[in-house]
Amino acid sequence: MKKALLIMIGLLVASSSTLATTIYRTVDAQGNVIFTDNPDGGGEPVELTPLTVVPSRGLTGSAEPPRVEGVAPRVSESPGQPFMPYDVFRIVSPAHGAELAASHVGNVQVELAIEPELRPDHRARLLVDGRVSQTAMHTTAFMLTDLDRGQYVIQAELLDAGGVIRHRTQPVTLHVQRSPAG
Repeated sequence: MKKALLIMIGLLVASSSTLATTIYRTVDAQGNVIFTDNPDGGGEPVELTPLTVVPSRGLTGSAEPPRVEGVAPRVSESPGQPFMPYDVFRIVSPAHGAELAASHVGNVQVELAIEPELRPDHRARLLVDGRVSQTAMHTTAFMLTDLDRGQYVIQAELLDAGGVIRHRTQPVTLHVQRSPAG
């Protein structure tokens, strides 16, 4: 029994020393910074700060997720928890009725106002003329590219953790005044 314990301790010490590899920083002829674990390149050793490790829920055995100092707990949606609506969900840019000159080349950044802040398990997506333009993402900004001359109606939808549409913005009409060449 003692022999097995000594072997296990020896393996742990050996594995922990291999995990503590020194990292070296070098700069090549083009000025690119390269980080490597190979000391032969003549780089200078880099002192790395230890990573903060938070044990997973399954390893701690507790029903509560671990609390990290200074980080708000993640609110996840469960079947017993009601959906909490957002006070603000609208398109703030471009403004309704905006006219984009030819200099925009058909590229439009769409910005959303969402209050309170978008929950980690919620996503927003953009509709152009009633059709989904982009995949739902955890973001408040989208980029529409290469729009032809004409009128477009854009809207945003907010989806919950299950992919159910919970909010839809008021439609925003946009006019692109773009030359056919570009």
